[in-house]
Amino acid sequence: MKPDFKIGIGYDVHQLMVGRPLVLGGIIIPHHRGLMGHSDADVLLHAIADSLLGAAGLGDIGIHFPNTNPEYKNIASTKLLAEVFKMIVKEGFLVGNVDVVIIAEQPKLSPHIPAMKGKIARILLIDEKSVSIKATTNERLGFAGREEGIAAIATSLIYADHGTVAGTD
Repeated sequence: MKPDFKIGIGYDVHQLMVGRPLVLGGIIIPHHRGLMGHSDADVLLHAIADSLLGAAGLGDIGIHFPNTNPEYKNIASTKLLAEVFKMIVKEGFLVGNVDVVIIAEQPKLSPHIPAMKGKIARILLIDEKSVSIKATTNERLGFAGREEGIAAIATSLIYADHGTVAGTD
């Protein structure tokens, strides 16, 4: 029998660049630079996806959505997270909660956090209270402090859905 609860961790970082929109948590954030990447480079959703995949023992987003596949060029990370959610449900799990820290000097993210939480909660079929997003700076230290990029760290808890997990009642 599978354990009832599993915990995963995810990390992602992307470089900032001119000429792309800044997408975090599935929301376009007004800013003069966006994140460079094969997809929309949403570090927040990528970190969540990796934490969910890790908890379910399914690898990481690079395995499932490689940047060498043109199908994923400029894809919205909301679609990738929705696919990850389907994968963990297929394995017999549901999401308990996700907890994320975004590391960025600019822009100010707190006004956008409620919209991000709502978007993530809808994708993962959980209550907004089960989505925690915090934003912090790197106190001008390192790549994030020099405003060269943005990073996100996520943890998630998934639990067995006894209605779909084989061998359980």
